[in-house]
Amino acid sequence: MSTPETARQAASADPAPARLIETNGIDIIREDERTAKPRDLFWPWFAANVSVFGMSYAAFVYGFGVSFGQAVFVAVVGVIVSFALCGVIAIAGKKGSVPTMILSRAAFGVHGQKVPGIVSWLLSIGWETFLAIMAVLATSTVFEILGWGGGLGVQIGATVAVAALIVVASVLGYHTIMKLQSILTWITGAVTILYMVITIPHIDFAAVSALPSGSIGNVIGALTMIMSGFGLGWVNIAADWSRYQKRTASDGSIVFWNTFGGSVAPVILVVFGLLLAGSDANLSEAIAGDPVGALAAILPTWVLIPFWLTALLALVSGAVLGIYSSGLTLLSLGIAIPRPAAAAVDGVILTTGTIFVVFFADNFLGPFQSFLITLGVPMAAWAGILIADILLRKRDYDEAALFDPRGRYGAFDWVAIGTLVVATVIGWGLVINQFAADAAWNNWQGYLLEPLGLGARSVVDGVETWDGTWPWANLGVLFALVFGFLVTLAARAGTVRRQEGR
Repeated sequence: MSTPETARQAASADPAPARLIETNGIDIIREDERTAKPRDLFWPWFAANVSVFGMSYAAFVYGFGVSFGQAVFVAVVGVIVSFALCGVIAIAGKKGSVPTMILSRAAFGVHGQKVPGIVSWLLSIGWETFLAIMAVLATSTVFEILGWGGGLGVQIGATVAVAALIVVASVLGYHTIMKLQSILTWITGAVTILYMVITIPHIDFAAVSALPSGSIGNVIGALTMIMSGFGLGWVNIAADWSRYQKRTASDGSIVFWNTFGGSVAPVILVVFGLLLAGSDANLSEAIAGDPVGALAAILPTWVLIPFWLTALLALVSGAVLGIYSSGLTLLSLGIAIPRPAAAAVDGVILTTGTIFVVFFADNFLGPFQSFLITLGVPMAAWAGILIADILLRKRDYDEAALFDPRGRYGAFDWVAIGTLVVATVIGWGLVINQFAADAAWNNWQGYLLEPLGLGARSVVDGVETWDGTWPWANLGVLFALVFGFLVTLAARAGTVRRQEGR
């Protein structure tokens, strides 16, 4: 049986010179390439989350009927906790030298991992496509405001340019992305601060403080949405960026820099967005149709170009992280192609999805959020399982065994797979399709709410809706996360000890 030491020796036996295009895919990172420090994790996470789009989440939070104080609580707790979960998973990258979805094989088995792997790939594709769509729509809106025309020609040009930027950066790979993110951090951060300074006069503190409070169910619903939109939206790729960390790096430092880098900008942006959206009901409503473009509408003309470029770069930055990792996930499913080719394949899918939504779909935000919650349930269950698995482990991974179904991790771990399935089935029964009019195909959810007395389904003007507070709380996402974590701690502790020979 392979050991971590023999795998490391094999991985570092033939160091190769630095290349423009990263050739590492899901293979084990050589020891001579593991030169990153925990503080290096700040750059990709900050740059990918400093987008002004974070302010748009304020309108979504208020949609749950909460007050400003409740919304601030939701933003601070939801963002920080969700990125802390990413930080814990990032520890596994240091201990295993491979991408997140390969590390997950230790919990699910080498072949069993393909079950959550497919969900992860779909989620990543969805996120990166959404960010690309935001970039195209923001371009169209800003050009329209400037009088340059934001019609078909601009949208086509923006689609081509955005897709090209995302695909080229992701094909070049890790080292290029890390350099780009460190540069983008300063640019996007500076212009975002400028935006906030300019829009302060739009804040009406009296209107904000007058917003009524919501129930505990409203708060939980908003909290779940924030967690799903921020950290839980990245949790399936968290170790992809820490696999280049030195083995001597502190676990605590990895968690801290991951959490700090990912959460510091969103917390500030969402809270500021809460002040803006709470001051202007029209702005809050406009955000639902064009989240980034609506924010540009309140700016003076002279700052529109810097705002547009910053928003564009920030959205592209987030999409680059997503498509890079979705390519790795595609490889983990057994697709035998080079990593750059996998990124290119996902780029074609991203471009196709962007074209469809921008040019043919009447409404995309509702269906997207419905899609996000649906995949968020199994992904939350997977995160709970993997986090517990990581915390149970005392030693580094047997890296070679992660590729061998006959090795110590086996082909299938039916306890983990069963936990994922049970958590997902129950979780889907505790969430509802909050966008029934836009995504009627998802109205099958929430089947446990009525039997448990947590809500009642009804039809108003031909559209399905729910009565009561708890159906809107998205309890299924939190349930899946906690259930997966607790069951794994209790049921797989012995398995982990046997795998590590303890």
